[in-house]
Amino acid sequence: MALLSFSASARQSRAKIAAEIEQSMRSKLLNVWYPRSIDKQYGGFLSSFTYDWQPTGSQDKMIVTQARHTWSNAIASQLYPKEAHYKTGARHGFTFLRDVLWDKQHGGFHTLVNRQGQVIRRGFAEKEAYGNAFALYALSAYYKATGDKEALALAQETFRWLEKHSHDPVHKGYFQHLKLDGTPIVRFDTISSTSDLGYKDQNTSIHLLEAFTELYQIWPDPLVRERLQEMLFLIRDKITTRQGYMVLFFQPDWTPVSFRDTDRETILRHRYLDHVSFGHDVETAYLLLEASHVLGLKNDTTTLRVAKRMVDHSLRNGWDAEKGGFYEEGYYFKGDANLTITKDAKNWWSQAEGLNTLLLMADLFPKDEMQYYQKFETLWRYISTYLIDQEHGGWYAGGLDKEPNQKTALKGHIWKGNYHQLRAMANCVARLKHENHKTPHKQ
Repeated sequence: MALLSFSASARQSRAKIAAEIEQSMRSKLLNVWYPRSIDKQYGGFLSSFTYDWQPTGSQDKMIVTQARHTWSNAIASQLYPKEAHYKTGARHGFTFLRDVLWDKQHGGFHTLVNRQGQVIRRGFAEKEAYGNAFALYALSAYYKATGDKEALALAQETFRWLEKHSHDPVHKGYFQHLKLDGTPIVRFDTISSTSDLGYKDQNTSIHLLEAFTELYQIWPDPLVRERLQEMLFLIRDKITTRQGYMVLFFQPDWTPVSFRDTDRETILRHRYLDHVSFGHDVETAYLLLEASHVLGLKNDTTTLRVAKRMVDHSLRNGWDAEKGGFYEEGYYFKGDANLTITKDAKNWWSQAEGLNTLLLMADLFPKDEMQYYQKFETLWRYISTYLIDQEHGGWYAGGLDKEPNQKTALKGHIWKGNYHQLRAMANCVARLKHENHKTPHKQ
């Protein structure tokens, strides 16, 4: 590991952007979400808010959202320890995970409950590895922030539950869809061709990688290390293509789910299952490098090369060269050498992940032809202009240059909190300031 050195002018520029990002992170993100979203009546967090931050809707509570809010409070409590409500909020979230969302009969976390905490039955897939991954991520971060041994014990129990029920000992990786008792769901003939039920997928895989990376730092168990390394190699060498993008869905034996040999109408009808997701690719580039670093892999040139290729592919094919920002979806139609943008919206989480990864790449490859730092600056200007609500606070769900209707759309909902933004902004501030923030050696 080595810190990079910068000229006085470069340090001044980095310090200026760091101050802008931190100011925005505190005033336009953390301060509008917390403690406003804490549900003092029923526990956990409210997740659905109007554009001007009025609670709205049924306020059902999903494991993913609840875990992410718990994680965010745990992180904020370390960033700003003098603001006591973050530590209180983290404890509040942990209590809800432990007492309400954890299935005391079968183990594992329920996916969805109503505001009062009653389980909402969800057909075939009662539980999901994806949601349990975020619970594991939150529990690990909460333990790191507080030293609460109850959280460590529940994190260990969650890992063991995933190992027993979700892990595939034959083909490796994890089954996403599980019955209430943890039995993996096998895809059957009457399932719609547009449904992901019974498939393995990249999104679950990358967030298990993320969760195991966090868990290994608080519990360096040999099996955790083995599973972390398994997911790193699986995502890097199997899920990611040689061109530099990830396949989205797979059969249990990791055969890709692809509609490329069908007609355009069929491809677009199945777009959820089969497209190029630039946001996931730039996010995963960071997660792969972070996992390699936490594992202590020496001279891991392969992971570095794959991560750079993923970012470069997204910049060459999914970047708006005029205003900045990553488009949402693209596709390599059969017979076309070039990728076609199939959805040019710019969702909030892709831009947040892009900000984090572009700065990381800029520090790893400061003189690269891709000009990562310039694109990082462009993306921050884009986010400030088109994604951050400077009047009411919070981030719009999509950039206003492409989706002006997002200005009055929900500011928060069951799939939209602040985890992507907070992680990206906190990482960028630390990296820009070089506050003990280390960068892997360029290989």
